[in-house]
Amino acid sequence: MERITIEKHFLNQQGNNELPSDLINILYDINLAGKMIRKQVVINGLTDQTGDANVTNASGESVQKLDIYANDSIKSILTAHGRVAIMASEEEEDIIPCDPSAEYVILFDPLDGSSNIDVNVSVGTIFSIYKVNKDGKTPTEKTLRKGSEQVAAGYIIYGSSVVMVYTAGDGVFGFTYDPSLGEFFLSHDRITIPNKASYFSVNEGLTPHMHPGTKSVLEELKSDDPENGYPLSARYVGSLVADFHRNLIKGGIYLYPGTSKSPNGKLRLMYEANPLAFICEQAGGKASTGSQRILDIEPTDVHQRIPLIIGNAELVDLVESFEKTAVL
Repeated sequence: MERITIEKHFLNQQGNNELPSDLINILYDINLAGKMIRKQVVINGLTDQTGDANVTNASGESVQKLDIYANDSIKSILTAHGRVAIMASEEEEDIIPCDPSAEYVILFDPLDGSSNIDVNVSVGTIFSIYKVNKDGKTPTEKTLRKGSEQVAAGYIIYGSSVVMVYTAGDGVFGFTYDPSLGEFFLSHDRITIPNKASYFSVNEGLTPHMHPGTKSVLEELKSDDPENGYPLSARYVGSLVADFHRNLIKGGIYLYPGTSKSPNGKLRLMYEANPLAFICEQAGGKASTGSQRILDIEPTDVHQRIPLIIGNAELVDLVESFEKTAVL
């Protein structure tokens, strides 16, 4: 059986779908950054990159030393070839202007779930790529676009194996890293979410602060109702990329709803929700705030937070129906 490298796959996609060469090269640069970050992740306990860096990021969260390493690695690689006009990172307050002649904007969460790194829980890199908004006058206006305007998105998960998943609007593809050869190979061709859901993923410690509709739907998912496929099994890692990847492959739903303490949710629209929503829809699923399609949201800030309900379409519809009929 032929093993298809990620480079060969990109070349095939370029020929079949007329993907621009600069976009292909950006995706390949991200693949290279993933190799660098993976190398550091697997030896993290043996280096001085462990623990808190004693600073906070643009979202007010503690930054880990490995966050900084991942952020610097991605920036270094993406600015090396003049293919990116603007970058934005979850770890940095300001948008990062790059090559004004380039056509693409890339936003990224360099190391999602990094607070779990010291206890050997899977973490990941999430990215989102747009064309520059040429009507914008400022870097922010050139950057902020609806998720439906993404030209590519993906993530790299660093776990028991390292897997890169991406979409450019024509299916979802996954690649597994072979450390003996230093290369990613196609392992998941045209991923689709299984019709039968197996899992739900939510921080149930937030239940006292949840919308009544969210509380009700969680009881539904845990109910003894085999005819409708319930109960689902609860699985919650606490790294968004890990929980999403499991549900993408095995079937399920991830919920980080708005609460009375955080009515706008916790997750970032531009760095987390939009790219994963693009992947999810391409794989046959849905992504919603509980009342609105994620990819239809007009962003107002590069660090904007929103609720996120994502996974099997039928389950997302169920959550929306409960949310609409309950009163906060």
